[in-house]
Formats: sequence, C-alpha cells, structure tokens
Amino acid sequence: MKKFAKWLFLVVTIVVTLGVTGNMNTKADSNTPATDQYLSKVKAKGELVVGTSPDFPPYEFTKNINGKSKVVGMDMEISKKVAHDMGVKLVIRRMDFDSLLVALQTGKVDMVIAGMSKTPKRAKSVDFSNVYYKAGEDLVIKKSDLKTIKSYKSLAGKAIGAQTGSIQYNLVKNQATKSTLKGMDKDTDLILALQTNKIDAIALDQPTAEAYAKNTSGLVAINAHFKDEGEQGSAIAFPKGAQSLVNSANKSIAEIKSKNLIHKQYLPNAGKYLATGKSKSAKAANSMWAYKDFFIAGVGYTLMISAVSVVIGFLLGTLLALMRLSKNKIANGISVSYIEFVRGTPLMVQILFIYFGLGLVVNIPALLSGIIAVSLNSGAYVAEVIRSGISSIAVGQTEASRSLGLSRSMTMRFIILPQAMKNIWPALGNEFVSLIKESSIVSIIGVKDLIYQSRIVQADTYRGVMPLLITMILYFIMTFGLSRLMKFFEGRMTHE
Repeated sequence: MKKFAKWLFLVVTIVVTLGVTGNMNTKADSNTPATDQYLSKVKAKGELVVGTSPDFPPYEFTKNINGKSKVVGMDMEISKKVAHDMGVKLVIRRMDFDSLLVALQTGKVDMVIAGMSKTPKRAKSVDFSNVYYKAGEDLVIKKSDLKTIKSYKSLAGKAIGAQTGSIQYNLVKNQATKSTLKGMDKDTDLILALQTNKIDAIALDQPTAEAYAKNTSGLVAINAHFKDEGEQGSAIAFPKGAQSLVNSANKSIAEIKSKNLIHKQYLPNAGKYLATGKSKSAKAANSMWAYKDFFIAGVGYTLMISAVSVVIGFLLGTLLALMRLSKNKIANGISVSYIEFVRGTPLMVQILFIYFGLGLVVNIPALLSGIIAVSLNSGAYVAEVIRSGISSIAVGQTEASRSLGLSRSMTMRFIILPQAMKNIWPALGNEFVSLIKESSIVSIIGVKDLIYQSRIVQADTYRGVMPLLITMILYFIMTFGLSRLMKFFEGRMTHE
C-alpha cells in the first residue's frame, strides 16, 4: 500500500511539473516578434478569459449593481480596453490571489490582472506586459494607534498582516523581521483581523490602503516606509511564451499611458463605486437585506453541490464497500487503495488537483470540479460506513438465507443491506450533514457557494462580521433541517 501511494504521488508530481514548466524555456521581450498562436486562439474563441481576485480596491473589487455582483475597478477598465483592442469579449474569472498564476499556467485563464507586481521571480513562470501603474506601500492601522505607529519599524514585536503571495507579504517578510507576519488569502479577512485585534497593521498597496481606510470606520492609512526592493509596478501576466498576447496588451497599455486614461478615467470611475457609507442611501445599499439575493444564490449552489454529491457519494460508497468485502483480490485492492488514498489527503488538495492538475489534460469547469471532488471524497467515507454496517450483520443471517435457496446477490440485496442500512442510518446522516459544511471549501476555485457569496458581501460592504454571522445561521438552518429529516426517517425505520 505504501509503495502504491508513493508511485501514485510520483506520477502526479511528474505530470503537473511537466505541464507547468513545459513552456518555461522561452524568455519574453516586449519587442520580440510573436510566432505563437495564443492571440489567434483567443480571437478564434471570441473571448479573453481574465483571472482576478476582486478584493483589491480600487484595482478590482465587487459591487452590487442592480442586484447582481459585478467586478469593477481600474484593472477591469484596462482589461476591457485590452479585450476591445483584440476584438473579443471579456470574461472574468474570480479566484483567490495565490491561485491566479496556477490558473494561468494550467490554461484556466488567458491572462491575469490583479494589481500584480512584475518581479523577476514571477517572470520565471509567466510573461508580463509592460508596467501600467506603480504606487507606493502603506500600512492600514487603527486611528487609536496613529500616535504610536509611524512606519513598519514601529511594529517591532507586533503582528503585521498581508495577502499571501503579494509583494507586501514579501516586503514584510524581508524587512519587518522583528514583527510577526500573518498571511491571509483575502484583504477583507485582513481588515476583519485588524478590527478584532488579531493583528496590529496591514501592509497594502497605497491606493488599496486608502480605499479601505476611507470606507472603514476607525481605520487610517499611513506610509509604510519600506525600502524599494526593485519591483517594477503592476503589470498583466500571460502564459509563458504567449508573446502575441503580450504584444497586443502592450499596444493597449501604450495608448492608455499616452492618453493618461488611468488618472483621467479609470481611477475616477473606480472611486464612484466606493461608497463611503456616510449617507442614508449608502447605508441602505450596504445593508444585509440589500444582499439577500447573494445569500439566496449561495444557499442554492451549496444545496445543489451537496445533493448531487450525496447521491454520487452514496452510490460510489456502496460499490467500494462491496468491492472491499469481495473475495476478488483485485477488486479488494482497488477499493482499499482508493479509500486509504482519499481519506489520507486533504479535500482542499483534491479540489485543487482536479481543477488545476487535470486542467492540463481536460478543461473542467469550476462547479463540476467541485462536485467531482466532493463526491469522490464522500464516497470513500461512505464506503467505510456501509462496510461496517454490512459486517455488523450476524453470519447466521447469511447462512439462513442461503439455506432457503437465495443466491449470494439476493442475500445481499434483500437480507443484509436492508438490515445494514437500518444500523448505519445515524452514521450516514452525520456524513451527509458534514458534507454540507465540507462543500464550503469549493469556494477556493471560484464556485459561487454560500462562502463565496459571503466574501463578496464582505468586500462590497466593508463589513466583516455581519456577513459571517448570516452565513453561519444559514448553514445551521440547512444542517439542522437535514438532521431533523434524517431523524424522521430513522424513526420510521425503527417502527417498521
């Protein structure tokens, strides 16, 4: 079993490594003539798929417009310009910041724009456009700490938060060595951590820091006074070797700079979406009731993913349990290997591998990837529950049924499984309830479940706790309702 797992891990590692690094031997230059087919493929499909992490105002952030969540901001204006100049439609894919380059390398998106700094380290795995914007670094702190915190040097012995994978994260890591670095995936989570005293400051890009400080009560932005480590500013990332896309984007960026569109149009337009929350209309727009459709949509996705996964997981679990109890060594070996491997690896890794890893071979949509991963994971656990239920039935039951002339399959179908189901129903109910909660992890690949929607509300309203409280209540209603339903059927089985 250990040898099998080691070989399987080795094969997976080799496949992913070859896929990610297969095109890393070409160094891009903004003046290099394009010989690749990337731009032709984008034009052929008629759309430019852009990956972004919309929690970074004023670069990219979400806004509730006519009851729909839309990604707006300076970067989105630039993306529209790039797509327009290519003559294609713009399609936006939302995901966590530290998943963006992986999505680019595995073909999930055509380009990434997320206020991402152009660094030599990142340039080893992707190609960058010319820099379109450069800003300084700030710290977001509480107004009450304004007299004691003047720069990152004032935070010795204290905690500084930064978005994982960002330039600010590296600046804190390299320069604020006397401080404790706390990395999180979302800026909204960092703001909440600051408000609840989990950290003492947040390192952010200057425009983003000012946006959060302006729209969040009790916070202020100050100059971080980090030393310049040579980062060149924000640029658009493309797959390694996609020189045709780089050249096309550079033409658009050149026009943007020549007309000064960022300062004349893009940043002012982004500022209009950033509600200050001081007026009654702004407060009404930022109320949780105004976002009821987001929560309803999240509940719908969560229930759909859970329902489909329960059915597939139960069928797969039943098959695996029967295979494990089989006298056939091959079937038994396959079942044992599958169950042990799936139970021995985190669900998050399984989701990321199916979405990104298998994306090297076949392009699987985020929703389908989430359902597949959750179903396969659930099947392994359900298999053990069913196996234990079958094993709990006395051998005499089998012997009696066989003496009456029932075949092995008929005995299992009419005698063993009905009794086993009655015994394992509470355990199955617990697994199905857990499945609803575990399905929340699919939000990491952009599936619009309840957790994903709550993060959108957090980013749009600058309110950290209330969306989480509502999300928690909604999860409780779903799990409690399912528990009562399972209890009802358990009672029916007991009285039969």
